[in-house]
Amino acid sequence: MSLFRKKNIDTIVADAQANADGHSTGLSRVLTLKDLTFFGIAAIIGAGSFSSLGSAVFSGGPGVVILFIICGIACAFTAFCYSEFASRIPVAGSAYTYAYASFGELFAWIIGWALVMEYSVGNIYVAFSWSDYFTSFLEKINIHIPDFLTCSYAEAKGAIHKLAACNAVEKVDFLSKKANLELVNAWNNASQIGGLRLILDLPALVINGLITYLVFRGVKESKNFSNIMVILKLIVVALVIIVGGYCVFHLNLSGNWHPANLQGEHNFMPNGFSGVMAAVSGVFFAYIGFDAVSVLAEESKNPQRDLPRGMILSLVICTVVYILLTLVLTGAVVYSKFENVGDPLAFIFEKDNLNVGWMQFLVAICAVVAMTSVLLVFQMGQPRIWMSMSRDGLLPKVFQTIHPKYKTPSFATILTGLVVGVPIIFTDKTFVLDFTSIGTLFAFVLVCGGVLLIPRKEKEKGKFHLPYINGQIIFPLLIVISIIFITIKFPEYFPSLFHFDFSTNADYAAGKLSFMDVATPQISLIIFWVSCIVLSIYTFIKNFSLIPLLGLASCMYLLTGMTKTNWAWFIGWLLIGLVIYFIYGRHKSKLNKS
Repeated sequence: MSLFRKKNIDTIVADAQANADGHSTGLSRVLTLKDLTFFGIAAIIGAGSFSSLGSAVFSGGPGVVILFIICGIACAFTAFCYSEFASRIPVAGSAYTYAYASFGELFAWIIGWALVMEYSVGNIYVAFSWSDYFTSFLEKINIHIPDFLTCSYAEAKGAIHKLAACNAVEKVDFLSKKANLELVNAWNNASQIGGLRLILDLPALVINGLITYLVFRGVKESKNFSNIMVILKLIVVALVIIVGGYCVFHLNLSGNWHPANLQGEHNFMPNGFSGVMAAVSGVFFAYIGFDAVSVLAEESKNPQRDLPRGMILSLVICTVVYILLTLVLTGAVVYSKFENVGDPLAFIFEKDNLNVGWMQFLVAICAVVAMTSVLLVFQMGQPRIWMSMSRDGLLPKVFQTIHPKYKTPSFATILTGLVVGVPIIFTDKTFVLDFTSIGTLFAFVLVCGGVLLIPRKEKEKGKFHLPYINGQIIFPLLIVISIIFITIKFPEYFPSLFHFDFSTNADYAAGKLSFMDVATPQISLIIFWVSCIVLSIYTFIKNFSLIPLLGLASCMYLLTGMTKTNWAWFIGWLLIGLVIYFIYGRHKSKLNKS
């Protein structure tokens, strides 16, 4: 079928080589294993650890460290699958190109469209977080930017609506929080033109423009800048772990790792495992970026050897860092204090907490550096995805234009800057965070599934080779054991999945939540278990490899933590992409002409 026509792997590599041999179409191969590892760390350790980690801790308490381990394992399996593809198809394009070779054109387009969410939409969140830390840093040196120039219009309007819905007592509590007060002041003090308030996040727009210019100038300049920032932020993150960890034990705060919940019971997971899973968007966002390394294949000196190593090394390093950071945060301050905290690493050193002023100042500087490097890597990733799609005819030729001097995809880079910059004016962090995480998880699912569909190859010296472990017996056995264990240990688990009586849910009874709001997690889990059973049957028949199977299952499980709103926006986004594909890409595809 034309919708599932595939590109031969040899053809993909040959096309990329033909472009590289051209006078002005090839990208500069300047990246080593160290550079690729640093790019991976630059992308991973950023907004996730410096911003979204606070909301994750508030949802899951100290137990959120378990979710970091689960996400780390899921990403590790996924990284092996990315590495297998990167070794076989060492070209720019990442998951999009891999899907073209395994699932076919329609899924390749869907992946490419979903990756826009990871790189471009994800960078909107990072730009917002960068602005928060930057303005906080300026405040510490007595430089103040007006509130209406440091937040988004949507956030300020939302704060006003929430304030209007509060009674007198609730208004006092609402305005006692600094972030809320700043948003209200932004709305009240903003200039107006024709009744429209001029509210925008100026620092976020400026940093997006600067990063776009740097990426436009060239990968060598970006590489040097990124490496310096990675070294600086790793030093400061190490200081946070050492100083914070010392304070936890010196001040005898380890009791915070078993805080009391609303019922007064002390537990590592005060809100239960459901509370831990509620933090999946924030936690998984912390891992987004390791796959960005694969986009740099055509700028790597030895991609078939260095891309897999760089991806896996950066992931291992960052997983260890995240686990240690989470333990330090939840030990230093009781988890319930992290509500609406956008700068958790600086927060634990404030006067009312550990009271280490010099660390609070240092972390504020480091956060600006850390998130600048994330912006850089993501801004490099998106143009190269578009460039690959354009080579295949799914996007206009202008997307593959390479600057004759800087050897970068010039048009695609500028467009990426606009795609990130314009929504900064009218969106907000919460929406972007959820939107990005679900799109990336979906891409990971297809990458792991794609490895199962490509033929196995003989091991070649100097190239990464995904170890083949026959999952014919092991994977079905793991699923059966899991089902038996859950049935014995939690006898109500499976019956509750098919029982949709929410009368005991106070928010549902009060009309604050719809049926789908409450039922979506259950429906997602039903689909997950059915998928695992079907996958087990196919594995028994087809002898699928175990590592991609585990990656596929773990990423599908993480998707069960997404809310109804996440799914609604994601499906809407995919429908828009499909409309574009059927109007333009399907007919202009090179495979359609061959």
